[in-house]
Amino acid sequence: MLSFFSWTYAAGFDADKLLKTITQRFGAASATKLRDWQKLVAETSAMDDPETQIKKVNDFWNRRMQFMDDKDAWGQDDYWATPMESLGQGKIDCEDFAIAKYFTLLSAGMDVGQLRLIYVKAKLGGSSSNITQAHMVLAFYSDPDAEPEILDNLLGEIRPASRRPDLTPVFSFNGQGMWAGVSAGSSSSPSGSKRLSRWEDLLVRAHAEGFE
Repeated sequence: MLSFFSWTYAAGFDADKLLKTITQRFGAASATKLRDWQKLVAETSAMDDPETQIKKVNDFWNRRMQFMDDKDAWGQDDYWATPMESLGQGKIDCEDFAIAKYFTLLSAGMDVGQLRLIYVKAKLGGSSSNITQAHMVLAFYSDPDAEPEILDNLLGEIRPASRRPDLTPVFSFNGQGMWAGVSAGSSSSPSGSKRLSRWEDLLVRAHAEGFE
């Protein structure tokens, strides 16, 4: 099994294997979705501006996918879908949005050190609300000391973390490790390790589908 800390990047994919995977599980019509995703990766890879890259990827997933909780989509309380499963299903939850954007940007050549998945508590109805729920977003760092920008399915606009007072970070992670906070200097953290067993399982499934 692939180790969580050994999956440092996912810079490529086997297009033929991905096509076989998605069509076998979701039918021939899903091949069109895969081609659209491959076009997205190619176009994003050709862009010089990271800000344009993250916007293009964020818009693609937010506009094409419908939110649905895991119980209804997968028959499980907490299932982390691979990007191919998300494309095939078309109905996904917040973790799946963040994961799909992460894999897409890596496949387009972005450095893994610029991306972190962040588990947060989100205030429903705005920053003054007392109602919270578990949520996941993707953060982009233009450089190691930069304030992260947040890619979120709840809000189409990409904003710096300081303009998302409705989100309270719990921990962050990527293919290089896990951190107690979201800043470059935050310490490694064991918190959330049980949830991240789902991340390890997802990485193994993604590799089997065709991500390299």
